[in-house]
Amino acid sequence: MRLFSSALLAAAILAGPSLASANDRQPVAIRFAGEFAGKPFSCSERFSGIGTTNSTVSVTDYRLYVSEVALLRADGSAVFVDLDQDGRWQHQNVALLDFENGQGACVNGTAATNDTVRGSVPRGDYVGLVLTVGVPFALNHADPTLAPSPLNLTGMFWNWQVGYKFIKVDLSTAGQPARQAQSGGSHGGSAAEPAPSGWSLHLGSTMCPAASRTQAPAQCANANRIAVRFARFDAGRNVVVIDPARVLAKANVDANAPESPAGCMSFPNDPDCMTVMPAMGLSYGGQPAGPQELLSIR
Repeated sequence: MRLFSSALLAAAILAGPSLASANDRQPVAIRFAGEFAGKPFSCSERFSGIGTTNSTVSVTDYRLYVSEVALLRADGSAVFVDLDQDGRWQHQNVALLDFENGQGACVNGTAATNDTVRGSVPRGDYVGLVLTVGVPFALNHADPTLAPSPLNLTGMFWNWQVGYKFIKVDLSTAGQPARQAQSGGSHGGSAAEPAPSGWSLHLGSTMCPAASRTQAPAQCANANRIAVRFARFDAGRNVVVIDPARVLAKANVDANAPESPAGCMSFPNDPDCMTVMPAMGLSYGGQPAGPQELLSIR
């Protein structure tokens, strides 16, 4: 009996740290609501009153990356959420939020959707939330065809030099109707880019000098990642609301500045970005960053 007890004690000592580690963590699920102009988003919906012309628009794509998600303690300290590595929506500290379902106006999108970031944190009380809209530099400049999901969607990628589209919101507007691309894509593979028409909001890093478009840069002059902080957030009760129409309130989505990309694609010297970028909390073209209006709490 003594030998048996000693063996059990030894096993308990060996197992103790891993069991304690598991027991010291709690799961967390942070829910996001994709909206447009204050309404729940749908690929089949037409939204009115958008921008300076009160345009009526259809949304043909609606996806974004978030990263560096952390919960705040009462003393203001941040505890990073250890994301579940699900092989589909989350990789390392990055998650893809996908609100389009490949139906209606979103025929060039994907059928699967995702509105929740899942992971775990040490057990404790948390009062707030911080996150970044964007992909961290270390993951932003590589070959997406070799990357794990959700970083393997080429429709969310420009090139190695500038990296991923942190936000991809494509519109077909009254003045800028979008033509549909000839082929679609599926989650986990290539996604064809829409034809160059319509009006788009694509956020990503810019001014990233490199030897070529297929080589990673050492740095980017404009990182264009949006740091978001909510001092009060309860994951069990609150939802993070995303509404791109808010940042388009002072933009004319029915026209496009001559000799520039269709809409605001973050690159310097684009008049279509002058009101949009500051509304996302980013300085642009000499305009200071304003309060970010893209994300809110409900």
